[in-house]
Amino acid sequence: MGLFVIVVFTALALYLISIYNRLVTIRNVARNAFAQIDVQLTRRHDLIPNLVEVAKGYLAHERSTLEAVIQARNSAVSGLKAAAADPANSSAMEALAGAENQLSSALGRLFALAEAYPDLKANQTMMQLSEELTTTENKVAFARQAYNDGVMGYNNAREVFPNNFVASAFEFQAMKQLEIESASMREVPKISFS
Repeated sequence: MGLFVIVVFTALALYLISIYNRLVTIRNVARNAFAQIDVQLTRRHDLIPNLVEVAKGYLAHERSTLEAVIQARNSAVSGLKAAAADPANSSAMEALAGAENQLSSALGRLFALAEAYPDLKANQTMMQLSEELTTTENKVAFARQAYNDGVMGYNNAREVFPNNFVASAFEFQAMKQLEIESASMREVPKISFS
C-alpha cells in the first residue's frame, strides 16, 4: 500500500511539473513573439525622425504637424520600452497600443499633408522612407499576429483544467493581446476614373 501511494504521489508530482513547464514554455513563446514586435516597432520609430527631417524643408509652416509626429513617436518609444520590460503587464501593453495608434494617426496626417506638396511627394528620399515605413508596418502587423496567437495559446493553456490550478498557484498572469489599429484599414478606398 505504501509503495502505491508513493507511485501515485510521484506520478501526480511529475504531471504537475509537466503542466508548469508547459506554461513556462508557452509564456516564453509569447514573450519571444513580442521581441519580434519590439524589433519592428524600433525600426519604425527610427525611420520617423528621418522622415520628419526630409519633410521639414517643405512643410516649414506646418510645424505643428511635424511636432505632433515627433511627440507621438517619443510617446510610442516610451510605451515600447515599458511593454518590452514586461510583456505580461496588461497596462503597459494597453499604453503601447494607445501610443502606437496616436503615432499612426499623426503619420497619417503627415502623409495626407505631403500629398499637397508635389515636390515633397516626388522627393526620392521621402519616397524611399515612405516605402521603408510601409514595409516595416507590414512586418509589425505580421509580428503582432504571431504575438497575439502566442498570447492566445498561453492564455488558453493557463485557463484550462487542471492547468488553471498550477497557473494560479504559481501566479501565471494573463497576458494582453496587442491591438494596434490602422485607420487606413478602415477607410473606404476612393476610386476615380477621371
